[in-house]
Amino acid sequence: MDQRISFITLAVHDLDATRAFYVGALGWSPEVDVPGEVLMIKVGDRLVLSLWDEAAFEAEVGAIRRGPGVVPLTLAHNVATPAEVDQVLATARDAGADPVQSAVQRDWGGYTGYFADPDGYRWEIAYNPGPIGQDVLP
Repeated sequence: MDQRISFITLAVHDLDATRAFYVGALGWSPEVDVPGEVLMIKVGDRLVLSLWDEAAFEAEVGAIRRGPGVVPLTLAHNVATPAEVDQVLATARDAGADPVQSAVQRDWGGYTGYFADPDGYRWEIAYNPGPIGQDVLP
């Protein structure tokens, strides 16, 4: 098996609100948009973010675990400078995202903050000055 990820699929409660956030407010372009079912957005050279209506997700994958707390998953968007971290976080806030945590200087040398999309999925916006952080930049 090749060492790679092709799709990241997230179950979403309200696909219309999700579309309004990612496509309408953030300006991302869908590759596939099936109302009431799925929204697919190419987010990398060979990577797709698939945002799937909860009912359709559960019908194929199985019951979703529900309860208090945060889903134990984050998505990260790395940028080239700390100023870009602040800019992206401001754009997300302006789009209606829950700000979660303002950007701060981290002990490991990076600068990161978080926002949550309409379903509460946490996005880390990060400046990582190390080699792995630089490798993921376009």
